[in-house]
Amino acid sequence: MTSPSNAAVAALRRRGVTSLPPLGLVLGTGLGGLAEEAKEAIAVPYPDIPGFPVPSVGGHAGRLAVGILEGKRVALFQGRGHYYERGDARAMFAAIETFKRLGGRTLFLTNAAGGLRAHWRPPALVAIVDHINFAGVNPLIGLPADARFAPMTQAYDRELLATLRGAAQTAEVELGEGVYMWFSGPSFETPAEIRAAKVLGADLVGMSTVPEALIARYFGLRCVAVSLVTNFAAGIAGGDPSHQETQEVAALGSRRLSRLLRAFIAAHEEEPRRCRKRSSAPSATAARSPKKKSPSSSPA
Repeated sequence: MTSPSNAAVAALRRRGVTSLPPLGLVLGTGLGGLAEEAKEAIAVPYPDIPGFPVPSVGGHAGRLAVGILEGKRVALFQGRGHYYERGDARAMFAAIETFKRLGGRTLFLTNAAGGLRAHWRPPALVAIVDHINFAGVNPLIGLPADARFAPMTQAYDRELLATLRGAAQTAEVELGEGVYMWFSGPSFETPAEIRAAKVLGADLVGMSTVPEALIARYFGLRCVAVSLVTNFAAGIAGGDPSHQETQEVAALGSRRLSRLLRAFIAAHEEEPRRCRKRSSAPSATAARSPKKKSPSSSPA
């Protein structure tokens, strides 16, 4: 347990938030409106929660709202911290650790992204099935204990993806699937970088989400993620992205995404159906006292 997380837990308890629900949703650029629909909500601004990021980007309100949607209590993170804002890949570390400590189990990540497929006309919705860390930084660097070697073969949980597919049918929204490539930002990608991304197997590009997925896996949380394609990536179908376009198209697609998220919330099961191996999430003891590594657990 980290000091910012301890302080965050204490601050939330003072505001009446003594626990958090199993499902949390991180709402990306222009997508925070869902939190306004939650019933019986308690909303706490990020600046009032130690360790939480203070967003400096338009479209990120910077609040944690805990309320009821589809008859279930959920945690809604209205906005996120980005690596490009302060050069900190751990911008969401305290927020995700606090979510885990207070009862969180599943983290649903959303973002606005550039699309590399011409048939995904904005504002298309695409489930992330895997990612490529093109930014070259990792929020787990420097953390103690073997838990930093987080397994990523199921960075985006297959059972949750199946639930998401069913939710798309229920909500009657078309849902693509693709690989997301994380660029550091804040500048948009060049056409040459997009050509390279396509060669490497990317279908989407963006400036967020991957650090949060890495942190979530470190803490043993299950992840699912959706991109709202707000523009064609540079050089794709005449794409010449801007932040203004991102915000405007996100607003157009937010209602469709809200329907998908509501259907997912209604269908989400707290426990995975399959039997799982014991979580590799770090315990408080492990965080304080790094274990001695065995040869078999050390990466090459």
